[in-house]
Amino acid sequence: MPRHAPALATDAASDERPSKTALKQQAHELQQLGRSLAALSDERLDALAMPDALRAAIAELKRTRSHEGQRRQLQYVGKLMRRADAQPLREAVAQSQLPSARQSLQLHLAERWREELARDDEALTRWLAEHPDTDAQRLRALVRNARRDAALPPEQRHGRAWRELFQFVKPHLGEPEEAPDE
Repeated sequence: MPRHAPALATDAASDERPSKTALKQQAHELQQLGRSLAALSDERLDALAMPDALRAAIAELKRTRSHEGQRRQLQYVGKLMRRADAQPLREAVAQSQLPSARQSLQLHLAERWREELARDDEALTRWLAEHPDTDAQRLRALVRNARRDAALPPEQRHGRAWRELFQFVKPHLGEPEEAPDE
């Protein structure tokens, strides 16, 4: 019976530590964060608070060209990041990616308006109500041309009217609106 007692103590100690899988996953996440940091511009990197060794390792990662060298340097960056506070670095990466997400939202909104305008007249009425500063005559002409172009067989379409309608709609949308806090 006494032989089993040490096994129970070992099990209790292993429950307190993270598993090997969890440690590997954490290491991969830190390496991915290091790769994202290396993709930032030098100006953004200089503005971040991080240990000098980590800053030098990221600079070296940017200079390394061989695949195997980058892999090993990325592992080193991940090792250094274990000692650094990763949360501000994650936030900096997220902030750098935010403008492109906003631009994508704006483009999707412009595409949706273009499709609605070309589909029905109610969308044109809604557009003019939401954007009273729009040149209504020009918009009606673009919508009419886009509908005419869409009615043609696919091999005869030029797409010019479709593109012009998109280019007309896009600047009127500006920045995407954020939902109000409730």
